[in-house]
Amino acid sequence: MTARRPLLTAVAAGTLLCAMWFVPSANASAEHPTPARPAPAGQQAQPANSPATAQLALADSGSIDTTPYLFGGVAFVAAGGALVTTAVRRSRTAAR
Repeated sequence: MTARRPLLTAVAAGTLLCAMWFVPSANASAEHPTPARPAPAGQQAQPANSPATAQLALADSGSIDTTPYLFGGVAFVAAGGALVTTAVRRSRTAAR
């Protein structure tokens, strides 16, 4: 049983690293902002905040919905607690 522990630890660490690979980066803005285009000849330039020129920027999609993060966090805390509880119970029964 003791020979499996390093293998299980390595598998758990590898699984965590693979899961973290799919976490998106936090870069929500362009590295090189695009310059404003000059108004074509014969047309007046519109103000920058007018609805015709307003564009949604990345991550600017409205109100913040934290519900999935809340449920995900609670689920991970519960799973971690279950794993710790299981490990403590196994170590106590193995010591007998």
